[in-house]
Amino acid sequence: MKTLLKLTVLVLCLSFYGCKNEPSAATFDDYKYVDSENVLNCNDIDTKLYNEALLSFENDILKAFNSRNNDLRVAYTTFFRTLQGNRVQFQDVASPHSMKVFEALKGQHNLWNDDNSINYRADIFNCLSSNFKNQSLATTFNALVQTNSMRLDLIAAPLQKVIKNANSDRYLAAYIALDMYYANLFNVDPTKVTEKPETDEAIQTTPSKPTINQTPANDPHAGHDHD
Repeated sequence: MKTLLKLTVLVLCLSFYGCKNEPSAATFDDYKYVDSENVLNCNDIDTKLYNEALLSFENDILKAFNSRNNDLRVAYTTFFRTLQGNRVQFQDVASPHSMKVFEALKGQHNLWNDDNSINYRADIFNCLSSNFKNQSLATTFNALVQTNSMRLDLIAAPLQKVIKNANSDRYLAAYIALDMYYANLFNVDPTKVTEKPETDEAIQTTPSKPTINQTPANDPHAGHDHD
C-alpha cells in the first residue's frame, strides 16, 4: 500500500510539475526592480512577478528600439510595428534578466496552455483587460477570448490605436509584455543571450537621413575684378 502511494505521488509530480526545479513566483528572488512601485493591482493575484516582467520587458525594448532618446512611447510603437512585420529578433532583444523572469513565468502553470501558448483565460488576463483604459479595446479583447479567436492579426487594429499610450496604461503594457514578448521567448537560447550595454544603438530604428555634402554654388563673379 505504501509502495502504491509513493508511486501515485511520483506520477503526480511527473504529470503536473515535471519534477523540475523551475522557478516560480513563489521561488523567484532575483528581483531587479524591487524598489519600483508595483503598478498592477489584481484581487487574489500576486502580481509582483508580473510587474517585474513588465519592467524588464520595457527595459529591453528601450535598448532595442529607442536607445538614443530613451522614449518609451517610441519604443512601444516601434516594437509593435516590427512585431506585426514578424521582424522582431527576440534572440537579440532579450536580456539575461528577462530570460530569468521568463523561466519563473513558465512556472505559472495557469498562464500557459499545454502547447506553451498563452492561456488568455488565466485570471491575470481577466484582471488586465478589466483595467484597460480604453474600453473599446477591452470589449474587443474579451470578445476574442470568449470566442477563442484571439490572434495578433485580429487584436492588432484596435491595439494600433492605443499602443503609444501603453507607457501610461500599465495594465495594457503588462498584457503586451506577456502575450507579445514573453510568449515569444520559448525559442530563444538563453545561453546565447547577452547583456546589452546602456549605450547600445537601437536594433530596429527608422533609418537616418543620409548626410548631404553641400558644395558652394559657382560664383559667376568669381575671378573678375569689379573695381
